[in-house]
Amino acid sequence: MKILIAGAGEVGIHLAKLLAKEHIDITLMDEDSSKLVDLDANYDMLTFEGKPTSIQDLENAGVKNVDLFIAVTPSESVNMTACMIATNLGAIKTLARIDNYEYLLPKNKEFFEKLGVDYLIYPENLASKEILSTLETTWLRQNMSFCNGELTLLGIKVRDNAIILNHKFDSGFFDHRKYRIVAIKRNNITIIPGGSDEIKANDIVYFITRPENINFVKEQAGKIDYKINSAMFMGGSRIAQKTVQQLPSHISVKILEKDREKSYSLVEKCQRALIINADARDVEILKQEGIEDMDAFIAVTSNSEANILACLAAKNLGIKKTVAEVENIDYIALAESMDIGTVINKKMIAAGYIYQLTLDADVLDVRTLTSADAEVVEFKAKQGSKITKSKIKDLKLPEKVNIGGYVRKGEGYIVAGDSIIEPDDHVICFCVASAIRKIENYFN
Repeated sequence: MKILIAGAGEVGIHLAKLLAKEHIDITLMDEDSSKLVDLDANYDMLTFEGKPTSIQDLENAGVKNVDLFIAVTPSESVNMTACMIATNLGAIKTLARIDNYEYLLPKNKEFFEKLGVDYLIYPENLASKEILSTLETTWLRQNMSFCNGELTLLGIKVRDNAIILNHKFDSGFFDHRKYRIVAIKRNNITIIPGGSDEIKANDIVYFITRPENINFVKEQAGKIDYKINSAMFMGGSRIAQKTVQQLPSHISVKILEKDREKSYSLVEKCQRALIINADARDVEILKQEGIEDMDAFIAVTSNSEANILACLAAKNLGIKKTVAEVENIDYIALAESMDIGTVINKKMIAAGYIYQLTLDADVLDVRTLTSADAEVVEFKAKQGSKITKSKIKDLKLPEKVNIGGYVRKGEGYIVAGDSIIEPDDHVICFCVASAIRKIENYFN
């Protein structure tokens, strides 16, 4: 597959690096040559200095031969225009990063396809959905639903009160088929558990379960649920705006924004929120604005360090639920070690969505786990594919791959060793990013 990515920003570079590891033919273009320095020397990709809306530059970058053209510059209009030109120059499929939610409405899909824009992605909207999910179920670090909610992935940080601690996986303790533990994150290492492994206090544990067994998982993990009735946001970013606009009506909201002009515009965009022109990095200001009475604190400024420190301060002031946008990938492990709560990274979320388009098998969904170096992939089994020919325990799956569950004729099931996958089953696989291509071969 040949891919041309226009825009060497956070999303573009992260995606290019991810795909380059798999030896896909990648070209990354940007009109600012300083953003491309050393990328082609250190990664298996080509770089090209040029404008995404220039016909000549796109031709010189080889757009007529690409299978997928991806425009992820900061400008929505540039991205849309670039995709239209790329389609007319021969690109097979195109994707544009946007910041207008209206474009995502199903009724507009055919309209944009006719213009030459096949896929649209709004990273801030994807991030806001993750925040909404984590505020809905406060005891979870991550919550993902698959196949219309038939199966759910739960990411939970377990403490020393969890009854699942210190039981080997081959002890029989987990043989109840109410959930399957697909991975454990411990000290920045992602573990795909084997029979001799155990869960330890402060591990982040990933469960696959059915909706009716979520409370059972909660009890096993020693968690207590509590309702969010009030939330304070640090920063009036687009992520904050999208989240506030979709929050349940019973949640009272404050947004602290240090930029005065931006504060005025937020009054129009987030009418249900109390907008305060103040710097939330100042602990005294947080106290003055009543942070100690809040149920949740969400830091979504463009500064990862400030978001982490603000959430840490909020934790120290007694806030139970904190969420930090951490766009610097190197800081994610630091945020986890400081136990600040849920970490959101919009470029990883966006890259996971785009990555799905590069896979050849019947891949229905790809989700990135921010706290673990791993992906959750939903495949559809084909007639005659390798995944259908043996029991799960006899398949000899690739290393660092775990199958959590499957959905058959609209009903979800938790996988056990003697489970057999059938054609047309939707199968939820957990794997490190480097193993996706290997497990994909089982579904071809």
